[in-house]
Amino acid sequence: MLTAKEHEVLNPFEVAQAQLDEAAEMLGLDPATHELLRWPLRELHVTLPVKMDDGSTRVFHGFRVQYNDARGPTKGGIRFHPDETIDTVRALAAWMTWKCAVVDIPLGGGKGGVICDPREMSQAELERLSRAYIRQVGRIIGLEKDVPAPDVYTNPQIMAWMMDEYAFQKGFNEFGVITGKPLPLGGSAGRGDATARGGIYTLREAGKVLGMELQGATAAIQGYGNAGSFAHKLGVELLGLKVVAVSDSRGGIYNPDGLDYEAVLDHKRKTRSVVGFPGAQEITNEELLELEVDVLFPSALENVITAENAGRIKAKIVAELANGPTTPEADKILFEKGVYVIPDFLCNAGGVTVSYFEMVQNAYDYYWDEDMVHQRLDKKMTAAFHAVHKMAQDNNVHNRLAAYMVAVARVAEAMQLRGWV
Repeated sequence: MLTAKEHEVLNPFEVAQAQLDEAAEMLGLDPATHELLRWPLRELHVTLPVKMDDGSTRVFHGFRVQYNDARGPTKGGIRFHPDETIDTVRALAAWMTWKCAVVDIPLGGGKGGVICDPREMSQAELERLSRAYIRQVGRIIGLEKDVPAPDVYTNPQIMAWMMDEYAFQKGFNEFGVITGKPLPLGGSAGRGDATARGGIYTLREAGKVLGMELQGATAAIQGYGNAGSFAHKLGVELLGLKVVAVSDSRGGIYNPDGLDYEAVLDHKRKTRSVVGFPGAQEITNEELLELEVDVLFPSALENVITAENAGRIKAKIVAELANGPTTPEADKILFEKGVYVIPDFLCNAGGVTVSYFEMVQNAYDYYWDEDMVHQRLDKKMTAAFHAVHKMAQDNNVHNRLAAYMVAVARVAEAMQLRGWV
């Protein structure tokens, strides 16, 4: 249950604005800079007629938000989701702005979305929708303007269709206009597990600053999609974690002796859920969050740790691979309890960092091997973690506010240097 106050602010864009407001006050931002940072610089609403397989035409609605490009071209995913809203897209574009700034890559924040249910559409219908979207937003994207990427219910194949449609519009290939592409079309090695890998690197650094031994430490993962499943694999391989619980939208499984990654993944592939995995007891998503573990990875939905359950979180470290899993009220409770939170737009920034690497490789038409991608990702994530940790320690604030302070200060400085404010 959410508190009445949380119900009031759970419009995601209002949450994003409230988080910015707190950072702006701590930084002493002037009113004009603060006000400019509270809103997207521009947004495009599009209407997309698409021929369906049965011969009918359906009209879809979509968005592209370019939040702030003071530090460079905007960057951000495209979501296909039946519940997509402009406020969700605005919030995610804002968070992308801070995410790019906190890992110190020369990009701003953007986001796109189409209101649709891809699970009910054929591949041919998805291709026609993808191309229709680029026919409308192609005029405002480009390697030097705004670079989309995959997000919820979009994938490398959808990115390939979009890149191809953009090439037809322009009359030449510009592979770097879209990231998250298949490798034969200019995708980057290391992109598949980048979000989880970046999170694991920040967790490693958190273990160091907390003096906490992660070899053998217990972990629970809520959400077993791309980020959550790779967190299981890499947490074991790179840090020696013992993953005792995982979950997906249908429920969760728990085994105090640990869960084998390959076996769980194989079961999920066969049954489409982790539920029913042999030798594990079933638990709910809510119960998983409150398990007595060393590390908790919220890797699914927003607003799962709230004022109602934050007091019952027993993990020492919460590594947020999902976007917005913790409400503002819950942040304060976790901070007071001494729970070390690695905030979402730091913890899950590995994805956009390797997307940036993909843009760089496309731009000079030379491609790195996976080891080089991992090495450069590690360097970026480690530097970002320590910038945030230092800000938190110096100002005695929780890590999310510290991450905002680092990111907002960088964007504000760029705007001031450009003479915008």
